[in-house]
Amino acid sequence: MAHQQQAMDTALFERRLRPVYDNLEVGNNRKALQESEKLLRKHPNLLCARALKGLSLLRLGRYEESHSCLQSVAEEKPVDDSTLQVLSFCYREMEQLDKIVELYQHAVKLNPGNEELLAHLFVSHVRVEDYKAQQAVALQLYKAQPKNAYYFWSVISVVFQGIRGPESNIPEKRNLYLALAQRMVDKHIKEGKLETEQEAFLYLHILKLQNKYQDAWEFLTGELCAKLYPGAPVSMKFELLKKLGNWLELNKLLQELLDADRDRWDYYKEYLQSCFELLKQQPAEQQEPAYSLKSCHDFLLHIIKSSTRKTRGPYLARLELHQRMRAHQLPAEELIGDFDEMVIEYFHLFGDKSCCTHDIALFLPSISMDQRQSLASKLLTESGISSSSLPQNKEHMQKHICALQVSRMCGAHIELSTDHLIAFYTALKLHYEHGHSTFGKELLSTEMGPSDPYALLAANVMYDVSKRESKSDYLFEALCLLQYVLRNSTSNFHVKLLSLKIYHMFGCMVGAQEMYDYLDIKQIQLDSMGYVHCNLLPLSGRFSGVRNCYDSTLKFFTNSYKERLEYISLTYRFCTFSKMEEFMNFKERLTNSLMYVSCSVEAQLCDIVCFYGSIQQNLSAYVAMSIEPADDRISWNELSDNRDLQAIIRWDPLHIDDTEAERKESYEQEIEVLQIRSLLLRLFASFIDLYHAPQSAKLVMSNDKPRTPTSGDDIATVELLRTSWTGLFQRLRLMNYKPLSQNFLVNLLPTRLHLLLKLPYESFFDDLAQLVLDLYSGASQLALQCKKVSENVVSVMELCVQTITESNEWNGMDGLWKRREHQQKVAASLEILSLYAFLLSVLNDKLQCSAKTKAKKKTSGDNKTQEPISEKERSQMLQELMRQLKHKLEACDAAIRIWKPPTLPRELSSFMADMSLKPEVEATLIGDVSATFKESHELMITELRNLLKDKIRMIGK
Repeated sequence: MAHQQQAMDTALFERRLRPVYDNLEVGNNRKALQESEKLLRKHPNLLCARALKGLSLLRLGRYEESHSCLQSVAEEKPVDDSTLQVLSFCYREMEQLDKIVELYQHAVKLNPGNEELLAHLFVSHVRVEDYKAQQAVALQLYKAQPKNAYYFWSVISVVFQGIRGPESNIPEKRNLYLALAQRMVDKHIKEGKLETEQEAFLYLHILKLQNKYQDAWEFLTGELCAKLYPGAPVSMKFELLKKLGNWLELNKLLQELLDADRDRWDYYKEYLQSCFELLKQQPAEQQEPAYSLKSCHDFLLHIIKSSTRKTRGPYLARLELHQRMRAHQLPAEELIGDFDEMVIEYFHLFGDKSCCTHDIALFLPSISMDQRQSLASKLLTESGISSSSLPQNKEHMQKHICALQVSRMCGAHIELSTDHLIAFYTALKLHYEHGHSTFGKELLSTEMGPSDPYALLAANVMYDVSKRESKSDYLFEALCLLQYVLRNSTSNFHVKLLSLKIYHMFGCMVGAQEMYDYLDIKQIQLDSMGYVHCNLLPLSGRFSGVRNCYDSTLKFFTNSYKERLEYISLTYRFCTFSKMEEFMNFKERLTNSLMYVSCSVEAQLCDIVCFYGSIQQNLSAYVAMSIEPADDRISWNELSDNRDLQAIIRWDPLHIDDTEAERKESYEQEIEVLQIRSLLLRLFASFIDLYHAPQSAKLVMSNDKPRTPTSGDDIATVELLRTSWTGLFQRLRLMNYKPLSQNFLVNLLPTRLHLLLKLPYESFFDDLAQLVLDLYSGASQLALQCKKVSENVVSVMELCVQTITESNEWNGMDGLWKRREHQQKVAASLEILSLYAFLLSVLNDKLQCSAKTKAKKKTSGDNKTQEPISEKERSQMLQELMRQLKHKLEACDAAIRIWKPPTLPRELSSFMADMSLKPEVEATLIGDVSATFKESHELMITELRNLLKDKIRMIGK
């Protein structure tokens, strides 16, 4: 067949396949399938057409047909490039990368010296990270075509065996591989075959990996490297000189570089480190210890005086020098001067730049609290604006903003009384309005308003008041102010992020989703920034509404995974060795991202909760999820925290605010939440698989070989997961995690860990596991277990009703303050009951099917001492459980029907009086925000009631 295909005229072959390619390219998969079938009717042995048919079926979601079609083509062992490319494209989409290796291995066996096939085989090994096989193929390529690129493919493959391969954790093996890689390059250097800068980079990298820093320095400063790699980054020299301890050489090099580029803060830090290291090296009795630091300070003063324009770098370097000298208990004031005066000088020069606040913040931790308070007062005085004056220009206003921000970072707001804070908020609001009307007109749509930081600071101040008073009205007013700012400055993402946070605090999903959409987060930001929204979606009360958000996030991860593999392949093709590890680390961080894994688990749980069709439809959808209860697919030790916690701007007191501690604490709790949710998903799936285990469907898109599970295996899985479930909750209670601090507005909201521990998840699913096992075996204590589960259902229903009653009562005092907590409890209750309803429908379907063969089962086997409960009795018990659940779901529906929308703690007119903005915008602004809360409540009620109706219908069939 392959010979027939090769004999066809190439031009004719391409022309006939072109319509199929064109339709696949534009996404018209149905038409592509028709074209491929039409072509196959004339040429049934055309392998490429059959492969294209398989691709069309795959994209149409007809996985079983596609699998069969592609399998038949692969068994023909094709060698033509077109068919191999189509098949490899299909396997990439199906994430069956090992099958691409098999394809090209067969092709290479038939054409051993074919350079193109060998190159494809090498890349296929790259995708599965088989470094040893890569090395073998690269050497085979080099023998067939002695090109430098192929030789260095084998070198880098050896390097990766040493630093990333399965033996990389064994020091002897690692050293062996790296030494081999070095010898391979040394041989090439002796033969004068080193040709490119990337080859020189790889050699330097191999030497550094072996800690051969002297050899690396000699090569880097030698003639060959100068010829091949003239653009070697200067950071390489820094790194090697530091490793060699050659601080004098580094010091001289940095002086030259800083003289040429005077605003490089990274160079200044390296320069200061070299000065202090030189100071350490000289004997204490030789000369005064401040000598080398004096020359350092003189150099910085020379840079400042000889510069033709203002540059922040040398001024920051002087502050850093002062800070380091004090840390080493050296006379900083004698050599450099008073620290406060230096900061005020810096503020005077650069206070009109928005970066000035965080520049000054770098040095605040090194001084005492009293000195911080004193410095903050001096800066406010230096800004030249008092309670009775206003900024005269943008620069003047920016200095005032900077002074206020530094003042907050120094802790000035903590000691103010509530009345003082409210007065301060009013002043900030007026400053914002003045700045906007005077300097904020005629801005581009992409520009942020120059006075916007006043409003951001005002929102933080109002949160402080709300926290003290445990009332939502101050924070609601701040939210209205932020929405007003957003109308004037549509591109200010800081305002959007704070608004998003406040909406989530108040449980307003419509407002939160609107802000998240407004942020327009894309690509890698979905991983680094998605936590501001996606982490807060589960148990928000909008099960079906949140699925779109999960879909867009997961789509990025799945699509980019394939792209990242191709990027790594391209680094080999173009021999860009300097980027290889960067791409590999990036791939690993995204593959093991906590955001990705969490969204995957939550999306699957959300899907199961929202099942609404017939039992066959629901089971088909469940099977498509490919959940393997016995297999924990999460690499817990490799999970990566990719959140960007610096994205939300903050000016909170530095002595209280600890972002790294907050990151660590929240990350630990998010991992524990993921442990609970992942185990819940697997435990629940084990219940379903015990009764319905359609393994063949699960294997269509996997690489596994079919297995024939026994009931004993499935029972053991349920029991094992049940033990893990109770053990996990016991451990978490012993860990005694504390809720995340909510001292400031920009702090992360509490994780769901404490909610999951507080609600009856543990006991409900533990008892449910026993019920499933007893139903399966017909155990004598089944009636007792049914009663136990029934009581659990009643308690969950009562929790739901009680929470709604409590929420309605809070409406009379403050409808927003506890709103999020109430919504989470109701959503969790309905999640538990929804999962239970689906399980009962599955069990009922199975018992009804097996009732027909009941008599046959009874007659087979010997009589036991204790007869299991009959199928009929089990079915009756199950029917009773379903009837009871239906009544409890109806009770929940009745409670949700009377759940009142959140009321504002004050009348609109009162808010309008306090807002004191333009009268024409006040009413519509506050009205729009309050309408968003009402709309969010109504949508949630509609979704929850629809969910309950679906579940009542499901168990009523």
